[in-house]
Amino acid sequence: MYIPGISRLFDIPVKAVLWVLITVVACCAMVYAALELSPWPSAYVYRWWMDHGGEGLNLALEELVPPEVGERLDYRYDANDPDALLDVYFPESATRALPAIVWLHGGGFLAGDKRQVGNYLRILAGRGYTTVAVNYSLAPGAHYPEPLHQLNTALAFLVRNATQLRIDPERLFLAGDSAGAQLAAQMANIVSSPGYAKAVGVVPSIRREQLRGVVLHCGIYDLGLVKFAGSYGHFMRTIVWSYSGAKEFGEKARLPEFSLPRHVTADFPPAFISVGNADALLPHSRALADALVKRGVRVDTLFFPEDYRPALPHEYQFHLDTGAGREALEHTVRFLKATAY
Repeated sequence: MYIPGISRLFDIPVKAVLWVLITVVACCAMVYAALELSPWPSAYVYRWWMDHGGEGLNLALEELVPPEVGERLDYRYDANDPDALLDVYFPESATRALPAIVWLHGGGFLAGDKRQVGNYLRILAGRGYTTVAVNYSLAPGAHYPEPLHQLNTALAFLVRNATQLRIDPERLFLAGDSAGAQLAAQMANIVSSPGYAKAVGVVPSIRREQLRGVVLHCGIYDLGLVKFAGSYGHFMRTIVWSYSGAKEFGEKARLPEFSLPRHVTADFPPAFISVGNADALLPHSRALADALVKRGVRVDTLFFPEDYRPALPHEYQFHLDTGAGREALEHTVRFLKATAY
């Protein structure tokens, strides 16, 4: 029986088939080597994925931005650092300096941008605050603790320019989401604990009295709770490798001060901590809240029952079209008001 095409298939020289196979194997080997020798390939993929999500969340909030909010974009807070930019939002009607919320964006330390939290901070500014979105250098191009040094420099810039930026430098809040929440919490501990600041290698640019509180959404706070297996295993390994600069975290004991529940003290500022019930990082928020309560720190939390429906994912607080997202916003504002005045 004659089958069209089969006879031609067997006419292909064996040498050509071998070259094709060798090429395919070589390409697979190169991809594998790239993934094993550097975090960059995976980091680029995850960066695209997270930036796409962050931009979508920000766009969805655009129609909720109040019209009376002013802005000053792309202030350079360090003349020698190309990544050192921040945006400032404030109510146009303000006639006096306002408490300032300094917000660090999320993105697993390797993605994100200040613009992705812009509309959320415009909404918060409409409630009577000056809000500041801070950019910092991303991993794997920058490693721990560079973002903390940058945040420290940004705080110094804000205090120096407080009058121009409508900021009350004696009423500052640190805030953030996801990786940004970790940076905000770690900086709060740096400001609060001289011994911890020395261990990290950051000399605080503000006094503890200036820092009124922290607002922490969906953060990662303890590397001991990170699961490197399962559906998020590769993602978490990429984050730790990118941020620490060490592929195997345990081999070189990198980031010893990262895990905040082990280092917080009674001098940590009042904290508002929240996370969704379906967030893989839920244990981190609970661990930090428990550690702070044990040390006598004032802690306000918004956690949800395990069976809460619809289940609340990572970064649920940006979904202001949901009841839980609106509740988180109102809870945040109540905390800020109670702590700032």
